[in-house]
Parts: sequence; C-alpha cells; structure tokens
Amino acid sequence: MERNQIIGILIIFGIILGYSLWISPSDEEAAESNRRKDSAFAAQQKIDKEKRYSDSIAKLTRDTLALNDSLSTKSDSAKQSDLAEKFGVFAKHIDGTAQDIILENNLLEIHISTKGGYPHYARLKQFNTFESDSLILFSNEDNMLALSFFVQNHPIDTRNLFFKPQNPTLTKIVADADSQSIALRLDVSQTEYIEYVYTIKPNSYELGFYINFVGMTSYIPNNTFEISMDWNAKLKRLEKGADWENQNTTAYYKYDGDEVDRLTPTSDNDEVVFESKLKWLSYKNHFFANVLIAHNSFASGKSSFIEDPVEFDDPKNKTYLKHFKSKLSLEYNSATDNKYAFTWYIGPNDYDILSDTHVKAKDDLELKRMIPLGWALFRWISTFVIIPLFNLLGSFIGSMGLLILVMTVLIKAALYPLTYKSYVSSAKMRVLKPQIDEINKKFPKEKAMERQQETMKLYKKAGVNPLGGCLPMLLQFPILIAMYLFFPASIELRQKSFLWAEDLSTYDSIIDLGFSIPMYGDHVSLFTLLMAAAMLISTMMNSAQMQTNQQLPGMKFMLYMMPVMMLLWFNNYSSGLSYYYFLSNVITIAQIWLSRKLIDEDKILAKLNENQKKNKEMPKSKFQQKLDLMAKERGIQPPKRK
Repeated sequence: MERNQIIGILIIFGIILGYSLWISPSDEEAAESNRRKDSAFAAQQKIDKEKRYSDSIAKLTRDTLALNDSLSTKSDSAKQSDLAEKFGVFAKHIDGTAQDIILENNLLEIHISTKGGYPHYARLKQFNTFESDSLILFSNEDNMLALSFFVQNHPIDTRNLFFKPQNPTLTKIVADADSQSIALRLDVSQTEYIEYVYTIKPNSYELGFYINFVGMTSYIPNNTFEISMDWNAKLKRLEKGADWENQNTTAYYKYDGDEVDRLTPTSDNDEVVFESKLKWLSYKNHFFANVLIAHNSFASGKSSFIEDPVEFDDPKNKTYLKHFKSKLSLEYNSATDNKYAFTWYIGPNDYDILSDTHVKAKDDLELKRMIPLGWALFRWISTFVIIPLFNLLGSFIGSMGLLILVMTVLIKAALYPLTYKSYVSSAKMRVLKPQIDEINKKFPKEKAMERQQETMKLYKKAGVNPLGGCLPMLLQFPILIAMYLFFPASIELRQKSFLWAEDLSTYDSIIDLGFSIPMYGDHVSLFTLLMAAAMLISTMMNSAQMQTNQQLPGMKFMLYMMPVMMLLWFNNYSSGLSYYYFLSNVITIAQIWLSRKLIDEDKILAKLNENQKKNKEMPKSKFQQKLDLMAKERGIQPPKRK
C-alpha cells in the first residue's frame, strides 16, 4: 500500500469520524437557521397579534376543572347560567362522559374520544415493541389536538368540550372492503355547528380528517383571521437501543412548495417558528411517524421540544423519548363557511409507503425525507442504487442476513475493477520505490523543490499517475457512506434476526457488562468485534506491502487505530451495519490475496522502464513547467534534463 492509498483510507476514517459531527448543524446551517429565525420574527409578531386571546385560551384550560368543581355544588339553573357565561353557545358541551369510537382496518386501530374529538390511541397491528408488546404509538394523553378560538367573546378550547357522534349507536367501524367514516359535532343548532369527520380506508395507514365550520359566521368575530390548532405529543420508547432511537426521534416539517426540515434531534430544547405556509408536520420516532398533512396548508405556526425531567430522565428505563408542542394556524374567512381537509399518517417510516402517500395525484409530499439517508450524492445513491437493489433481492431472499451477504458480494464485485486498478497503481508505485529512494539520496530534504521536480519527472516518464491508487478508492467513498446511512435507517431490518443477533436494526449483545464504559457502552457486540478484527487483518495485509512506513510512521499508527475507533463507535449501532462492514472487509482480504496472484510486479517494472526510455525526450508537462517556474522564483536552478 502506497502513500496515496493511505491517504485514501484516512479520508474514509475522516468521513466516518466527521459524520457524527455532520449530523450537527454546520456553521452555514446555523447561519441559515438564524436567518430563518430573524425572518420569522415578523411572522411571529403577526401570530401573536392575531391571537390576542391565546392567554385566555390557556387560562380557560387550567380553570375548567375548577369550574366543574364549583358547578357540582350549585343548582341546575345556576349551573346553566355559569356555563353560558363561561362557554356561550357551547355551554351544553362542557358536561358529559368521555366515550371512545374505534376506527379499524387490517393495519391500524384508532380510538377517537368524544371529549376533545381527537385520536388519543393508535395501535399498529403488524408491529411490536422490542419487548414483544403490541406497538401502541400513542395512548391516553400522549396525543392531543385542539382548536382555539373566540365565540361571542368567549374563549373556546375544544379539548374541554364533548362532541356528539352523529350516529350514537356506532362505537366501532371496520374498513374491510370500503372506506368508512364517522362525524362528531359541537352543535349550536342543526344548521350551526363545528364538525370533525374521520375516514379510514382499507389497507392504509392514512386517516382522513376534516374540520367543518358550518353556519358559524354570526358567532365567530369578524376580526378573527385564523383559528389556532394546538397539537401536543409524547413519543414513546419503542426500540431496544434507547440512546440511538432518541438520536433519531425529532419533529420534521415541510413548507408548502419548499424543502423538508427538522428540529435538531440531539438538542434537549429546540424551537422553530414557521415563517411561511406549512404543508405538513411530523412527530417521528426512529421507525414510526405521526404526521398531520394539510391538503392546502397551515397558515403559520411554531413547534418545539418540551422539557419533562420527571418522565424523561432515565435513559435506560424511560417510557418516553421526547415531548413536542406545536401551535399551528388555519386561515379563517368570517364571511362564509370554512372547511379544512387533512390526512393523518400514522405508520412506519417505510420508504416505499411514504413515497406512495399523497393527498393529490402526483403530489410528492417528500415524506420519505424523514428517513435519514444523507444529502445530495449519498441520498441519490441510496435512492437509485441501494434501495432498488435491496428491494429486488428482498423479493426472493427471505433472510435479511443472507440478503446483506448477497448485496455485499454484488457491490464489491461491481467495484472490483476500480479496486483492482488501485492495486495495480500501488504496484507501480512500489516497483518505482528504489528509483524514488535514489532521488531522495541525491537531493536531501533541504532541496525539497528539486526532489519534487525529479520525482514528478520520473512519474511522467514512466507513465505513472501518483494519484492513480487514490482516485479509484475515492470513487467508492460515497457508496461506503451511503451504506453507513442506509442500514440504521431501514425498517426492513427491524426485529429481523440472524445468527446470534435478535434484531439487525439495533446492536447485538453477547455479554451484558452490568456497567457502562464511556464511548463503548454496557455490552459487547460480537458483529462489531468481528468487523474490527477483519479490518485489522486487512490493514496488516496491506502494511506488509507498504514501502513508505519510514517516511510516514504516523500514518501507520492511524491505520492501526482505526479498527479500535470503529470498535468503540459501532458497539451501539445497527448490528446489520457492523455485519455488512465485516463482510466487506472479509471480501477485501480475499481481493488483496487475489490481486497479489494476478499482478506480476516484474512485468510492471519492465513496462515502466520501457516507458521511461520512450519518453526520455518528451516535452515537460504544464505541471512540471509550473514547478520549474516556482523554483526559479525562489532562485533555484531546475535540474537539467538528461
């Protein structure tokens, strides 16, 4: 292995090391975030101005229970008088008993509570938690949605009101063959009401959600421009690797006609103000998402993490990962009825399913951007190469472990021409080493410019590109990084076992230490150990051929440190990823052995010597001319051509 190959390997090391920093915002991203926050200031002022009643709404929520306690001691007539004073025309909806209405298909079970009229329970039938329990994405107060507005100068918060089902006897609907719907109302009269309509389709993770303001123009003030929508959610822990799951749990959002963005997942407290119209907002776990999609758009709003030190402290035994709070706005026309259409996606972060989710024909919502496949070139490789290949192999290979094996062999085979070219280039540099040593003896370190000129002249005459061993390896780096991003994000690996690994989407543990080692963890991952061992053997095989150790002793140390660092980093990562890198290194070892058999260094040296004879009188290259010019400017006379 020559110097350029070492540089290439160090670049891999740098890229992997840099990835952990890459997921944090760069200076440019931080500057862009600050710019957005600055530009959003005016939008936030508008939101605050147009919602002068927000403090009253919050106070109303806190005071509702106190009001109910005081009403319990009063007569019916006094009670009705107090309710009318507090809630106006919706006073009759403040008292009632919560009832669940169940919407179900073959994939989902959703419970809608008549109190507040929102989904408070969601079970994904085809998935389980890491403890083999039913996967309940949210329950009880984990998911809450409410509208806030004024009615005849009375602040209304729908979470405190009891909706009336339009078919009181219908408590469960099942969408087997056709879509099924239910309607719940806060009515003033038969022609004046606020209505929630939910529609569930067969074989779908989508829940239709429609809000209708009918005949309410005489009740809601003419100066009301927007209706406030509050959406709060606590995201449960669902996976074995809580720390890794937490790093992949955050809120995503998409501006209407613009890009997808997110809150910083590694931040304990982050907030974003939506300065323009929003298309959708998502509360995303590692492998599952709760997404509210507007068929038109939300007018504006903001979203943030909520600190909860009581429920979120224990990293190993905690029930919840993060708590989100969002305030969104719906444009309101006080002169007519207002109808709002949404799709509520409650399901897995599956690339194909998210790609097929839309509210209008051929309308790409870009929900698949919630799957962290990196940016630019890396995402392109995953989208057009890795995912199609993975899906193709998955159509006839049932075992994920065997699939990864076949996939690794195919990728390494496809890249072997580049790898072989790199080995040949290294061989050329290796056979020229004695001549390079002669040049180094002739020109001491003090004459670095002359040494460099003579070295480049030798390369030129021999027809050797000093970067020939590095460039083919550089071309493979995007695939290396794309695979690094793909495996931990693939729900297809979730709870798929192979050999001793119970779940390829998280770490495999053969020993639980009972204590935690900084940077390593509290367990031993066998696939990570095998990966590090295979990488070390590969390094040793390459080092046996290196002729540059004396010149670059620090690089040799870095090469041997790399398997150690990978052992620390990957111990808590996806075992499927460690397994892939283990296989990749084993195949690399085989390729090194094969290349040694195929490459005849004596023939290469004879060819290079022949090239030097042919090119003895060739004109200087532009690069050589530039080196000569730099030497003359320094007062150094370039060596004469022989």
